[in-house]
Amino acid sequence: MKFKRLFILCAAVIVVCAMAILLAFMNKEDSLDTLPNYTLDKEKIVVDGFNYENQPVLGSPQAKVKVIEFADFKCPACRNWSSDHFQTLKRDYIDTGKVQFYFANYAFLDRDSYLAGIAGEAIYQQSNEKFWEFYELLYQNQGDPTTIWATPKFLVDLVKQNMEGIDMELFQKNLKNFDYLHQVKEDYKIGGYYGVNGTPTFFINDQIVRISSYEDLFRQIDTVIE
Repeated sequence: MKFKRLFILCAAVIVVCAMAILLAFMNKEDSLDTLPNYTLDKEKIVVDGFNYENQPVLGSPQAKVKVIEFADFKCPACRNWSSDHFQTLKRDYIDTGKVQFYFANYAFLDRDSYLAGIAGEAIYQQSNEKFWEFYELLYQNQGDPTTIWATPKFLVDLVKQNMEGIDMELFQKNLKNFDYLHQVKEDYKIGGYYGVNGTPTFFINDQIVRISSYEDLFRQIDTVIE
């Protein structure tokens, strides 16, 4: 009887292990092996300004104020900024021609931060307007920052199911090949050079702003406009 119970227990353990191996195989595309590492990019980076001409942008080129946000798509505070305050900035400052607003990556939380940044760059290369749709969409679907959630499968499914007008074959290729890792790394280097040490961090007309609330950001923008 004891031998029979031992046999059943061993068989159950084997089944569980086999299922785990199968699941790992099925989810291979979501493993760490499919995520980028900064060391893959060997191109030299020379910081010379904020590289505005290569950043996603909203607003009139004639705006008196340039605001650039450095952010990590995995950052909960960045999500809160996007969900609670971005539309206010857009309505009151960008759409009225007062502010030209830029986005730059400061991917630092984990390796899938880099991939989320690459995804944003890939969308931006297809369409500046679509980038801003992706910007809000990804924050709305942000996962637990302590886990690896911005995987190739997650990002492809998110875009495929929620965005129109995207060349999905090209987007998948960009993710697979980490095509825009250099741009993500370059943004990070620029941010660090000018004093970014957390996200989101904002600059107004090239000057870093230290704020205790997002209302402070709006007040500082108003001061420059005046």
